[in-house]
Amino acid sequence: MSDHYYSNKPEAAHDRQTLETELRGYKLKLTSDAGVFSKNGVDYGSRGLIGAMDLQGAKSVLDVGCGYGPIGIVAAKLLPDAVVTMIDINERAVELARHNAIQNQVSANTVIKQSDRLEAVREDRFDVILTNPPIRAGKDVVHAIFEEAYEQLNEGGTLWIVIQKKQGAPSAKAKLESMFSVVEEVTKDKGYRIFRAKK
Repeated sequence: MSDHYYSNKPEAAHDRQTLETELRGYKLKLTSDAGVFSKNGVDYGSRGLIGAMDLQGAKSVLDVGCGYGPIGIVAAKLLPDAVVTMIDINERAVELARHNAIQNQVSANTVIKQSDRLEAVREDRFDVILTNPPIRAGKDVVHAIFEEAYEQLNEGGTLWIVIQKKQGAPSAKAKLESMFSVVEEVTKDKGYRIFRAKK
């Protein structure tokens, strides 16, 4: 447990690979590595969130726990005139996300930072926050991300989350409902729930 994707400095031996995938109609080339989340391919939850997220009208988007970048990169493709910020605690993931933003021609409208939860973007505000939260980091960390996201959202902004039912979706929904004015389950698929919470 000392070395998994929620480590700031993974020690796993490098095992870089390039994945080719299509998300929201965009053909992407993504480089991944050992020591980052879902290194062998974009995970089912992230795919579900990418397929469901509605970013219409957003000028500022934050991807929390971006990994090697699939969610944030698709957001940047969908919103070429917006700024998409991507953050992760894992320095290897951040390095890969930067590489992948360049590789997929979105480096001009992305900002990528290493951050413990939302620490590195404290001064910023966003129209949309997206997260496939780091379940293995524990419920306290996941719920803290929700709380920090609420503070960082503009009024009327939305938080989009994907979480498996067996990994805490009911308690996540209850936590969101205690903070946000509107919480809806946008879709459910193979045990994954996608929630949209509006401030």
